[in-house]
Amino acid sequence: MSSTSSSPRWAAIARDTNETKIQLALNLDGGSFPPETDSRLSAAIGGEGHASQSSKSQIININTGIGFLDHMLHALAKHAGWSLVLACQGDLHIDDHHTAEDVCIALGTAFAKALTSVAGLARFGYAYAPLDEALSRAVVDLSNRPYSVVDLGLKREKIGDLSCEMIPHTLQSFAQAARITLHVDCLRGQNDHHRAESAFKALAVAIRTATSKVPGREGEVPSTKGTLSA
Repeated sequence: MSSTSSSPRWAAIARDTNETKIQLALNLDGGSFPPETDSRLSAAIGGEGHASQSSKSQIININTGIGFLDHMLHALAKHAGWSLVLACQGDLHIDDHHTAEDVCIALGTAFAKALTSVAGLARFGYAYAPLDEALSRAVVDLSNRPYSVVDLGLKREKIGDLSCEMIPHTLQSFAQAARITLHVDCLRGQNDHHRAESAFKALAVAIRTATSKVPGREGEVPSTKGTLSA
């Protein structure tokens, strides 16, 4: 299926396992959600929370049970221009691993489903984002060749309830499921919260650029091979 100017770039999925139960809906261009959005998300759409906001262009509400992960995904959605509603019940009595990993696998899966095609898109995107003393760089390729290189230089064991070792792993999990190539580096910074948040913001802007439609190139595949299919 090829995307057209009139086709919504959205997806809704539910991913239930013995470790996590996840429902999410995503619209890459902001706005509303698909009609097949899980009914369990009804209360969250337009609702309030520490990682939620609603405007004329975006609806965001994220509750994974891990506050700092919510904060990072909120920043990702906001600066990528997405509408995103996401809820997860995970086995946090064990640790944060399954929840953080599965949430980003689900988000990547929804991203790939919503994108449908790279025809007419920029395909590549890069961005730098600062947060006070921290500066991060992200480079993205909608390659259908999942790969990730992530170097954030985090030193703390945890930020809030999220293990610092899980922060690059969430980006890697997203890249694999989204079938994109991404490189994310924190170039400088003293505060680990700032380092991580600047990385997610840089990634958001890079994704927004890569998924943008290029006027005059409608239907054209941005590849010398003529295809970016598997």
